[in-house]
Parts: sequence; structure tokens; C-alpha cells
Amino acid sequence: MSRVFITGASSGIGAALASFYAQQGAQLGLVGRRHDALLALKNSLPGTHQVYTLDVRDRAALHAAARDFLALGPVDIVIASAGISAGTLTEEPDDFRVFEAIIATNLNATVATFEPFIASMKELGRGRLVGIASVAAVRGLPGAGAYSASKAAVRAYCESLRVELSQSGVKVVTIAPGFIQTPMTAQNPYKMPFLMPADRFAAHAGRAIEKNVSYKVIPWQMACVAKLLRIVPDRVYDYFAVRRERKPRIG
Repeated sequence: MSRVFITGASSGIGAALASFYAQQGAQLGLVGRRHDALLALKNSLPGTHQVYTLDVRDRAALHAAARDFLALGPVDIVIASAGISAGTLTEEPDDFRVFEAIIATNLNATVATFEPFIASMKELGRGRLVGIASVAAVRGLPGAGAYSASKAAVRAYCESLRVELSQSGVKVVTIAPGFIQTPMTAQNPYKMPFLMPADRFAAHAGRAIEKNVSYKVIPWQMACVAKLLRIVPDRVYDYFAVRRERKPRIG
């Protein structure tokens, strides 16, 4: 029986991944901010699982949860899927606090999630660390500088970590979702091409993690878009991006 530690499990991608792994017979450590949602998820899943209610920006609390889950046995997979998004504008002074919160949740908490597990995984010579990036990391989206920057940083960080651990037996997998049906994307006031149900995304992500794929964009259609975006000249990208509808700012 595999053991999987998942942050952001209260809803969205994290909850979908929890359901996927529970159906595979895994024992889960479920981390999230909303206790009622975590308990409801736990009670809906087959098997026995641990619930940890905390804010992933609280590094000490996150490490305590990790230690508690590790005390029950070796951990095979750690998925840092906690994430938040909001529109931000650098010209608005109040948005700096939003920028800090997004970076702290999407990037810093990914590091804090992985930290407690690396030593034991290296000792065993196995294990998988999974970071959730985004297609939004490929090019900077107007009005979403904090989110794009945080997810681009997650991708670069996971790549660095993958190389650091390449001789240890510990694998690092980066998953980059396109548009997935979650409470986060439900707030987007624009069209979302290739929108994918969260359970289908989780199944595709689970297969990529099992294969130790270093980097995977899901769904495949967005992978094609991402490749195109990387090679489009700045002048062309800017022309179309400036006309794109933007995610609302908080308030």
C-alpha cells in the first residue's frame, strides 16, 4: 500500500488527486485550510486517512503534519498542490499583499512541503515529489503577474530539485495544468479552452507521476498551445495578450 501526502486537498485539484489515489488503495495525508471539507473528503474515500487542518504558509505547522504522517511509515509520494490565484496590478499598492500571499502559497509552501520528506526518501532511495505548476507559467499573463511568476518559479524550482536529487533515487515530477474545472477557475470571467474535469486531470496526472515524467502539461491540447507560446515572438504575443480578459483583483 502506497502512502501519499497531499496539500490543498480541501477542494479542486488536491481533492481530485486524493480521490484518485484513494481508489488505488493508498493511505493519504490530507492537508488543507477547511476542516469540514477535509473531513467530508476523508469520509467519502475508501481506506484510512489522516487529516491535517492548517495554512501551508505556516511552515512549522506544515512540518509538524509531515512528521506525524512520516511516523506512521515511509511516504511514497508528496504532492504540493495547494495554490491560490487572483488578479494583481503592480500600480496598485494594495496588491502587494496579494502578491506576497500568492508567492507564499504557490512557491514557498511547495518548498516547505517537500523539505521534511527528502531525508527519509534519500535514505530509502525512492520516492516522488510532485510540484503543481501551470500553463500560466509559460508566458506572463497581463493582470496575473503574481500567479504567472509563482508558477514559473515552481517549474524552475522543481527542475533544480530534480537535478539535485537525480543520483538519489528520489524523482521530482512537475505537472502543469491547463484549465481544470475547480472552484479557482470558476471565478474566471473569460473563455477557457480545453477545460477538463478535475477527476480526468487527476487520472492523467497520476499516470504521469507513476511514469516519473519530469514535466507534463495536461491536457495534451494545452501542451501544444504551450509549445507554440514558447516560440511566438514577443511582438505577436503582446498583440494578442493585451486584448485578453483578465482575472479580477480581490475587492
